[in-house]
Amino acid sequence: MSNSGASTLRCVSPQHLLETFGTIGLFAIIFAETGLLVGFFLPGDSLLVLAGLFAAIDNPPVHLNLAVVLVALFVAAVAGAQTGYFIGLRAGPALFRRPQSRLFKHENVEKAERYFAKYGPKTIVIARFIPIVRTFANPMAGVGRMDLRTFATFNVLGALLWSVGVTMLGFALGKTIPSVRDHLVIVEAIIIFLSVIPVGVEVVRSRRERQTKGPVEARHLVPEPVDERPGG
Repeated sequence: MSNSGASTLRCVSPQHLLETFGTIGLFAIIFAETGLLVGFFLPGDSLLVLAGLFAAIDNPPVHLNLAVVLVALFVAAVAGAQTGYFIGLRAGPALFRRPQSRLFKHENVEKAERYFAKYGPKTIVIARFIPIVRTFANPMAGVGRMDLRTFATFNVLGALLWSVGVTMLGFALGKTIPSVRDHLVIVEAIIIFLSVIPVGVEVVRSRRERQTKGPVEARHLVPEPVDERPGG
């Protein structure tokens, strides 16, 4: 791996982000990942688990108060998603017609569209646990003019389950794994691996759907045979 690649990975490492930006940075990242389209690459799941773990162990790299973290993360998750909704509501469909770039890929929009087509408003809750989709689902709800009360209800529920639930998972790990502080690098690697599993599942599913649709679409391109018999 090149030095630039290694530096990039370190910059988005959950432990590095927590040690560099602290508590305020944690809340800002959760807000950005759930509310701003440019935040899709941020490690939200990993940060939540690691924050809970740091709150549980003695002498952590960053001292975090569990009660403050839980409340603030919940508020950041709700506010971020609501901001994304209003961005989509204000910008309209033009928001997703932007040119393809490193920070904006149409395939990410298509992933969110598939979830809305399958689960409807429940996508706002489900998407919380799926990286990338959770970033694009909220603006898409605004673009689609989902009822504000409906969105707010699912937003609060999803934020509670995700921000509090995942953080408490990290806290439980910190309390149950002996000497976990001595193995933070391994724990962080496992957390990152587990957090990208939903992305991998989504990629495989997308490829299968394209392969299935390919032959079907190809058949539609083949002209119907013409009956050349007299009177046919």
